[in-house]
Amino acid sequence: MKLLMTGVTGKVGSNLLPAFLADSRFAGAGVVVLCHNRDLAPRHRVSVVKGSLADRESVEAAMAGVTHVVHMAAVKESPDLVMDVAVKGMFHLLEAFRASPTARQFILIGGDCSVGHIFHGYDHPVTETSPRRAYPGCYALTKVIEEVMLEQYQIQYGVNGCCLRPPWIMEKDDFRFALSFGDDQFGGPPWASLLPSDDLARFAGRKAVPLMRDATGAPLKRNFIHVSDVVAAILAALNNPAAERELFNIAMDEPVDYGRVAQYLEETRGYFPVEVSTGFFSNWLDNAKARLKLGWRPLYDMRALIEDAWNFARASNDPRQVWYPG
Repeated sequence: MKLLMTGVTGKVGSNLLPAFLADSRFAGAGVVVLCHNRDLAPRHRVSVVKGSLADRESVEAAMAGVTHVVHMAAVKESPDLVMDVAVKGMFHLLEAFRASPTARQFILIGGDCSVGHIFHGYDHPVTETSPRRAYPGCYALTKVIEEVMLEQYQIQYGVNGCCLRPPWIMEKDDFRFALSFGDDQFGGPPWASLLPSDDLARFAGRKAVPLMRDATGAPLKRNFIHVSDVVAAILAALNNPAAERELFNIAMDEPVDYGRVAQYLEETRGYFPVEVSTGFFSNWLDNAKARLKLGWRPLYDMRALIEDAWNFARASNDPRQVWYPG
């Protein structure tokens, strides 16, 4: 096996690479990584190709002799890059893959943005057969396009593809700062868009937790997953006949209920809830198919997510960063 990884220096990739190399099922397998914005030093069993997904020659060089691909690289809200890197890059990868005499499996890491996560309402659990409904912005659009491109290459050329669709991926203390009212808030929605500035100033730096309510007034339910569970799902899908030409939702067994989060933090750490009204929708990303066909089980639930985030001590040389391009 020779595995090509894109996006290896990102959140998922930086956890997947060491896990793959340590997995006895893939002992002796080589890895090639395609790096653009951030460098990775070559090491035993790992070679590095420098280049952009937008450059066909770079992609073809990276694909030489490759048997498996895990495509994790993404462009977020960067309209000037999205077509060249995300859309053209996916096309270059698929073209090189279908033309390769050694290629055997292509795994795409998608996202629940392709079904709109909290921006669109569903009256049933969101399954792999639910309609694709991107929320506003170019990132969600590219995730829909990537899924459709892989699906069509499976139909047109018989490509052995698999798409894993996770929701918001957490690691370290991400979840704690996703709930922060201060300038250190991680991710969204930004509280400044939902609360008056005076309230934000009053809650910043205090033991306050947002209790978001959905469009019906009930506590919002939003899907999350821990990065280690994403890595486990990728490893479960790799070289697995059950993953051939399949789409899988990869999420916690239950969505996070902001009412339960507020209650748990109040009981365990003395936080007080702050009511936040929103027009968002509660949704449930159903992971039953992945559990059934891949034999995969997420280990993290709401409590584990909270405890890990609040107990994590971030080193001074490990700042939280959000990388948008690439």
